Amino acid sequence: MAVSETDILEKVKAGGKITGDDTLTPGYRGEVVRLMTIFVDTELAWVSEYADQINRAPGIRERVVAARIVAEKLDHAQRVLALLEAFGVNPELYVRSHAWTARLDRSVDLGTRQVGDDKRLNVLHYPIQGWTDSVTMNALFGPATIIHLTEVANCSHAALAETMAGILERERGHAEAAIKGLRQAVERDGSPAAAQVAVDYWYPRIADTFGRSDSTRYEQYRAYGLRQHTNAELLATWKQDVAPILGGMGLTAPAGG
Repeated sequence: MAVSETDILEKVKAGGKITGDDTLTPGYRGEVVRLMTIFVDTELAWVSEYADQINRAPGIRERVVAARIVAEKLDHAQRVLALLEAFGVNPELYVRSHAWTARLDRSVDLGTRQVGDDKRLNVLHYPIQGWTDSVTMNALFGPATIIHLTEVANCSHAALAETMAGILERERGHAEAAIKGLRQAVERDGSPAAAQVAVDYWYPRIADTFGRSDSTRYEQYRAYGLRQHTNAELLATWKQDVAPILGGMGLTAPAGG
């Protein structure tokens, strides 16, 4: 059993997985709980905003897809909350512990600054304005989500990695649905103008979900086997992934993006 920080670090360095049989050190435990909490809070905050968009969808098929995604996101939060139970979290109390619907004024730009009582990604502090805005946000956020979750699906905590691997497959489908929705919105509008306004707004805010390029947390995450790539590497991957998506619809990343 791993009982010290050195034991944890050596096991991870050797390629081992941390399981329920291992005694977690406060440092490792704290970072794993933080990863789980960020995921759960982001899912719950996302659902609280996107659920309101269902009735704004232009057709019944789009509403069915949107409702399914909301249900699956809630299921994802439930799966990780089940893991958090081992760390003393009561799922029923947890979901009532924060104001998931709370949003800031749309003109605010938080950058990478943490605000609020929950640990949602900052992009979920901004309100959505209509269907085109919604599908644009999610067409950009979907690829970012896949990048973030791929890191966790390859982490050293066995239960979290296994759970996230299953969630990741669904999230790929969510990203594809959002991209399709954005393409349809551009076609429906007859112009990419409205979507471009949304891209200009959401692109930098989703880029901020990758954190500061000079963050000092990465080395600790890497040593614990909870991350494999730096913030700058993940951001660069995202930019490469979304460039052809935008280009294929006559959209462009904002200047400096």
